[in-house]
Amino acid sequence: MAEGNKTVTAYEEALDALSSLITKRSRADKSNNGDRFELLSDYLKILDLDVAISQLKVIHVAGTKGKEKATEDIPMPSYFRFLALLAFKIFTAEQIDVAILEVGLGGRFDATNVVQKPVVCGISSLGYDHMEILGNTLGEIAGEKAGIFKYGVPAFTVPQPDEAMRVLEENASKLDVPLQVVPPLDASLLNGLKLGLEGEHQYMNAGLAVALSSTWLQRTSQLGINYLDTTSPLPEQFIKGLTMANLQGRAQIVPDRYTNSETSGDLVFYLDGAHSPESMEICARWFSLAIKEENQQETFDFQPPNSSGSSNGLPQRQHDGKIRKNSAQILLFNCMSVRDPQLLLPSLMKTCARHGVYFKKALFVPNASVYNKVGSHALPPTETQIDLSWQFALQRVWENLMLGDKVEAKNTDNASEDVKDYTELSARSCENSAVFSSLPLAIKWLRDSVQQNQSLRFQVLVTGSLHLIGDVLKIVKK
Repeated sequence: MAEGNKTVTAYEEALDALSSLITKRSRADKSNNGDRFELLSDYLKILDLDVAISQLKVIHVAGTKGKEKATEDIPMPSYFRFLALLAFKIFTAEQIDVAILEVGLGGRFDATNVVQKPVVCGISSLGYDHMEILGNTLGEIAGEKAGIFKYGVPAFTVPQPDEAMRVLEENASKLDVPLQVVPPLDASLLNGLKLGLEGEHQYMNAGLAVALSSTWLQRTSQLGINYLDTTSPLPEQFIKGLTMANLQGRAQIVPDRYTNSETSGDLVFYLDGAHSPESMEICARWFSLAIKEENQQETFDFQPPNSSGSSNGLPQRQHDGKIRKNSAQILLFNCMSVRDPQLLLPSLMKTCARHGVYFKKALFVPNASVYNKVGSHALPPTETQIDLSWQFALQRVWENLMLGDKVEAKNTDNASEDVKDYTELSARSCENSAVFSSLPLAIKWLRDSVQQNQSLRFQVLVTGSLHLIGDVLKIVKK
């Protein structure tokens, strides 16, 4: 099929069809509570999946994070529901051994909750996320998550705040659900290896993963051994899975390789898609510890050529001839407008400050990807059409926070050079921050700054939005 002079592939047609299912309603629209959840049963019947789905062996997890016959009474499903139905169609056709379903949003009215007889359910750490839909208290949020509990089906969770745990226990009791709280995985059970996913909180997730996997194996008669005993050795397959797990955009470190390999470590992106106050704190702690480890290694590797040191003010060189570099931390941030930057940014700043990490500059950008299109051919508006009012609002929050923290917020990187502002690239530059009209311009500013400051290494934390993380990866990994 041709569109003007351009040939549109079947794949692109499919992406356009998917894009048409993305609703334009605000997620915070309270009028769509449940959004006719009962229609999912009708969709399953239309797809001849109502019997097949009951035979799937499912591990259902919640946490903070064919034919198409549409009629007036049964309209086309929305984007995420369509993808869930497509997944069910593929899973049943392929006769998979197990389906691990994570809810997209909430639990009670999530598309994955059409599964009525999962093998086991799990609820990871709960926090204040998607509050515009799930509620303003941990109890309300826990109630939505507990919506995945099914009568008599065992469930596991991790230690939760009291308010959330009470709600989970009450809901479990009503449905005769044996609910167990699992502790974090003991690192000694990994035979000297490390988890594949960075961050202390991942040991909590790993403990839950072991409990869910063990229960699935037991209940499907795969193995009769009980791995819920936290002192028992883990099977080799469990250790392999836990240590090789990989998730892009979560505690991911990517050096920018836009120039030759000698300077590839001068600009490093630390990517984490945190977008709730709790995950923002975890992200800040991970970033702080990661750069401390890297900077300590840089100091350890530096060996002055003689004991007299250097007092002439020139950059010092290591024994291999490379310049010993100071580091500057930069924040690259955006978040959706339904999120509250007054909760996110203070959590980030204060946690970093507790670890002695202070940002030299915060950069605020709009996402390159758009929310109403899928696929790489979905282009954002031109820079002249982009509304930057939200980024300016984020900048104001940051500048106010910096003013309040002026007494304590001292840069500890010993960097003598100032980072050049390049006001001609930015839409608005303040003392501690800048707004750029596009992500590529912000990346250009960072790359130019590296060239202008040869004795500085830039450590850039990218967070606040998984869309932003994906956009940065597209540019950096090109």
